[in-house]
Amino acid sequence: MAILMNLINGISLGSVYAIIALGYTMVYGIAKMLNFAHGDVIMVGGYMAFCSMTYLNWGPVPAVLLAIAVCTVLGIVVERLAYKPLRQAPSLAVLITAIGVSYFLQNAALLIWGSDPKVFTSVIHIPSQRLFDGQLIITGTAVATVLSCVVIMIALSLFTGKTKMGKAMRAVSEDKGAAQLMGINVNFTISMTFAIGSGLAAIAGVLLCSAYPTLMPTTGSMPGIKAFTAAVFGGIGSIPGAMIGGILLGIIEIFGKAYISTQLSDAIVFAVLIVVLLVKPTGLLGKQIREKV
Repeated sequence: MAILMNLINGISLGSVYAIIALGYTMVYGIAKMLNFAHGDVIMVGGYMAFCSMTYLNWGPVPAVLLAIAVCTVLGIVVERLAYKPLRQAPSLAVLITAIGVSYFLQNAALLIWGSDPKVFTSVIHIPSQRLFDGQLIITGTAVATVLSCVVIMIALSLFTGKTKMGKAMRAVSEDKGAAQLMGINVNFTISMTFAIGSGLAAIAGVLLCSAYPTLMPTTGSMPGIKAFTAAVFGGIGSIPGAMIGGILLGIIEIFGKAYISTQLSDAIVFAVLIVVLLVKPTGLLGKQIREKV
């Protein structure tokens, strides 16, 4: 029964990683850049929900909607100010800029909210399910997290495959120059990608703080890095790969804490990244692309 309990906890944690990884994989798949400030957008979403519920006495639904709206606008602003001027710059310049944006958001949060941990009130009020005479407990947070992950992945798959904007995003991911010649507004498409990814980060931030109710300016840093690992694990650029990679990584982390060591669990997670990069650099569902030179 303990194994089944750990498996459920791993799927729940991995679903949060998967939602964050979806933001990474969309931005990389379309803009071909790694937005390492993505984890700090998670933190901003958590603080927005916290402030609206604590200081404005809003309910969970308006609080989540406010967090999504603020993070969506933040994603667009960050892309326009920090990344758009570097569209033709080397990848190293973009990477350094992303790290700079990450530090800026963390320090801005320190100035606004301080370094003291905030106790986050869960937005999920689904009752826990007790099975096998109470030996197995499935929390409402776990149920909501897994369902949110599945719904988001299905919605994103339908969006990218069926809608005009989704098709434009796929065209830009294949060839920006050709897409622009076909009349697609590349800059607008990339901005919308950042907006969607940042909105997903807000949802992940609220779910993460509901499961682990301590909110700090560094809340999103480690989950963001682990979600990037999940995106690489599943095949960065692949929406189903991000979900599979996130869930598998969550299961590995929980089982590592339960059966190996709580102190080595993070090391185990990053060891998985090293092994994947050595054995299958494109990830589980990634496609190898051959370039003619």
